[in-house]
Amino acid sequence: MEKKIGIYIHIPFCKTKCAYCNFYSLSSSEGEDKLISDYQSAVIKHIREYSAQLDGYIIDTVYFGGGTPSYFGASRLISILSALKKNGHVLLDSEITAEINPGSISKEDLTKLKRAGFNRLSIGVQCADNSTLEALGRGHTFEDAEETVEYARQAGFQNISVDVIFGLPSQDKELWAQTIQRVAGLKAEHISCYGLKIEEGTELYAFKDSPFFPDDDDQADMYLYAVEMLARFGYKQYEISNFARRGYESKHNMKYWLGDEYIGFGPGAHSYIGQCRYSFTEDVGEYIKQVGDDHTIVEHDEQMSDFENAGEYLMLRLRTTHGICEEEYYDIYRLKMDIVLELLHKYEENGWAIFKDGRWRFTPMGFLRSNILIGEILEAQTKQRNLISKPWQMESVAEDVQMTFFDKRPVTASLFGERRLIGRNEFS
Repeated sequence: MEKKIGIYIHIPFCKTKCAYCNFYSLSSSEGEDKLISDYQSAVIKHIREYSAQLDGYIIDTVYFGGGTPSYFGASRLISILSALKKNGHVLLDSEITAEINPGSISKEDLTKLKRAGFNRLSIGVQCADNSTLEALGRGHTFEDAEETVEYARQAGFQNISVDVIFGLPSQDKELWAQTIQRVAGLKAEHISCYGLKIEEGTELYAFKDSPFFPDDDDQADMYLYAVEMLARFGYKQYEISNFARRGYESKHNMKYWLGDEYIGFGPGAHSYIGQCRYSFTEDVGEYIKQVGDDHTIVEHDEQMSDFENAGEYLMLRLRTTHGICEEEYYDIYRLKMDIVLELLHKYEENGWAIFKDGRWRFTPMGFLRSNILIGEILEAQTKQRNLISKPWQMESVAEDVQMTFFDKRPVTASLFGERRLIGRNEFS
């Protein structure tokens, strides 16, 4: 029986670079437009080289991320998708997503994408306040977002996702409430709410200590408000940052959170195949050159152990409302989670986790603390293993886990960050 797999295609080009963005991309102001055609050819060539590896899989999700795929152009996106269809088994009902920015694509091009097989759009709205959008370098207004959604509906798209960000400069609770209400008014099928991360190397990093950014308590309030209000508007939370109407959860992103296999193409891309992880150089020019010269383009590779995969089961599934199951964990990895369960019971007492229908999951308050809590759970998992293999190293975990939001330095436990993974890998 053929296995299902997801494909990610990274489009590392933008008209302008947003002030908060730390994803690998090049803006037109950097003189990178001339690389676009060469990059299109390189990705298509790379897909052809993968035809033998793809032959044993059914492709049920395809995701074009970036960067700004809509800036890359509808015709180029279609040519890459066509190459994937020719060299892989893409299901007729595959979820095929393209990220777009408001005002960056015409109704005609949206119609072309729909006719070519694209059936889902992810629109970067970010907020409803035009002055904030301008300060972030977004290059569009909220009215542009409304128009783009309308054009997408006219083109036949029935699965639309929009992204919004909380914790933006000068964004108070009232402005965030307006964003949630106006974005809900777009009547998209899916909404992603991300907390702003001020990363080194971005324009905003120079202002990281500015008092104009909402503090931790305000950001926590914004997050909890979004969870509550989106539920009222009919959007069920299914992951820390993602909400959807019934049946419209992102099938592609669920592959990352459930530990399924995926392959990606492009610079800076990662893949997970057969317990192996691979990643590529974050350099468009080098990617084009190496693909053209038939050289390997793997920069990092890692063979995952069973114990590491068990850790990812805990780490990734606890990002979702599906959560984890003791019996399922044992059936897959033949490992017990007694010490993990001790922690989960303490979290339950604090209102951070719940146990229902045989599964443990975090509450919205737990999701707020998820980096800390998941870090503790991974430590408990290691102690569980030591209890079996090296009992003399075992330490008591009966510690007080009472804490307040952000009162400890978070453990970096979110493998792919708050947005989405860029996936790709090379086979010998």
